[in-house]
Amino acid sequence: MPSDGTFDERVARTYDEDSAAMFAPDVLTPTVDFLADLAGNRRVLELAIGTGRVALPLSARGADVAGIELSHAMVAEMMTKPDADRIPVTIGDMATTRVQGTFGLVYLVYNTISNLLTQDQQVACFVNAAAHLGPGGHFVIEVFVPALRRLPIGENLIVFDLSDGHVGVDEYDIVNQQLTSHHYWNADGQARTFTSTHRYALPAEYDLMARTAGLSLRERWSDWQRDPFTADSTSHISVWEKPPPDVDHHDRGH
Repeated sequence: MPSDGTFDERVARTYDEDSAAMFAPDVLTPTVDFLADLAGNRRVLELAIGTGRVALPLSARGADVAGIELSHAMVAEMMTKPDADRIPVTIGDMATTRVQGTFGLVYLVYNTISNLLTQDQQVACFVNAAAHLGPGGHFVIEVFVPALRRLPIGENLIVFDLSDGHVGVDEYDIVNQQLTSHHYWNADGQARTFTSTHRYALPAEYDLMARTAGLSLRERWSDWQRDPFTADSTSHISVWEKPPPDVDHHDRGH
């Protein structure tokens, strides 16, 4: 599990700027639309709420949103934003921390499930999400599909972004099912770096984690616009459901 120090004050201070593409309307609006539609009028819990990128606009839609977040610095950054005080945030590990009440929707976006570095931790996160859900509730994750098909034989590095001001390189450890993302920024004559380690998994493994937690697959998409998930998809939006009482619940998928 990443420590609070991974997303310390230095990272939190520039997090929104460094993730500016994720705030673009063509990215954020479909995300919020999807989650708001799934939540309906039920309570919502975001795991790893961060600086409130998704939670704040979702709350502005009228959703009753709460959050769990490990980093004090990220929450402090969120609390500088308008109406953030409407969202209660519990400091803690998303794999084990419980908050009071039940929710109709628990969600975890922007690859954050991969910040849990062991299979046991990721399974615990699914179990924790399921424990917060009421019957018929949904758990949603947004996560990348590991780009293993792009790795040449004998190589372990993939450049995932090469743009003005930013270079991103993923370093794969195939044996241990982990990758390290290396970020390099150059803006206003100043260079910054950030490195983070992730545990990747294929969708089938996440489905098995969900089954362990008593959840079943409801739908899977390539993106928030509900484009079909295919062999060429680089990410997936997966929705698992906690079965209603006395209902024989079977997997459904797209």
